[in-house]
Amino acid sequence: MTTPHSSHRMEKVESTIARAVQQVIARGLQDPRAGGLISVVRVDVSPDMATAMVFISVYPEEKQELSMHALRHAAKHIRREASELMAIRKMPSLDFRLDLSLKRQAEVFDALAKARQSTPVDTAPTSDSANTSPAPERDPPAPLGTADGPATEGP
Repeated sequence: MTTPHSSHRMEKVESTIARAVQQVIARGLQDPRAGGLISVVRVDVSPDMATAMVFISVYPEEKQELSMHALRHAAKHIRREASELMAIRKMPSLDFRLDLSLKRQAEVFDALAKARQSTPVDTAPTSDSANTSPAPERDPPAPLGTADGPATEGP
């Protein structure tokens, strides 16, 4: 059973690891395979603090595969460098995973944008439409005031 305190602590550990790993990656890796924009999306640490799954986004898409190979190859180096940036008793081993959620999110946004473009904004019938029934008549608005005279402002 996890207590609210322990889950909050785990979130802080995951956030700290994510920032440290991002700093190490931002400094640059010596591996020429690591290219493009590499971002740490999130980190999930196992309950025993032995392993941290580091979810990575790589842009452009063509650089994803080689960049992931480079990160996996440099995992021990990144772990050591990141642990020096943090105050943590035992740094978990790093397991890099490609995060495709941002790609899926972009695809959804693109699909929504295309749907908006193909759907007319104004769906109300126009005077040119086939609807030939006359508009219902409405009673004219009641005059302001009472039967004794026009309405006046209050005191």
